[in-house]
Amino acid sequence: MVPELKKTTELKMQKSIDALKQDLAKVRTGRAHVGILDHVMVEYYGNPVPVNQVANVTLIDARTIGVQPWEKPMVAKVEKAIRDSDLGLNPASQGEIIRVPMPPLTEERRKELIKVIKHEGEGAKVAVRNLRRDANASLKDAVKAKTISEDDERRAQDDVQKLTDKAIVEIDKLLAQKEQELMQI
Repeated sequence: MVPELKKTTELKMQKSIDALKQDLAKVRTGRAHVGILDHVMVEYYGNPVPVNQVANVTLIDARTIGVQPWEKPMVAKVEKAIRDSDLGLNPASQGEIIRVPMPPLTEERRKELIKVIKHEGEGAKVAVRNLRRDANASLKDAVKAKTISEDDERRAQDDVQKLTDKAIVEIDKLLAQKEQELMQI
């Protein structure tokens, strides 16, 4: 019972960290990367689909993303979807290829983005702490049901706390890394 609880808690904490990594990847720095357009949706035969499912998304250079739709009529739709997204990008089409230059970040925008990533990090920490609380509640229930001893409960709570501390340290490390990335000019 206790080893399975620790294992599932650890897996759930890792999922929280992975979700934070995905959220941080969406926050743009001054450099271009193709993952930035992952959540931009395009109308394709009446259904909204991600850009990468209707076009080839590549890096042209360090500050420019190239988007080449597979169907010629999609060029205008993809360009409009990128322009209308909340990313603040201004795409320009050149025939069948759409060039998406990444504008340099202003100091003010960098600080705003740092606030955003800190908020994301705090959300991940809250999720990890909630998992710790749930695991400890399960341990208390097991003691009440007399399936484990109080000593086993204390040891397991210590182990869960170690897992929590480890996860929070990893979250802090990810946030510091992203903040440093944002502050580079």
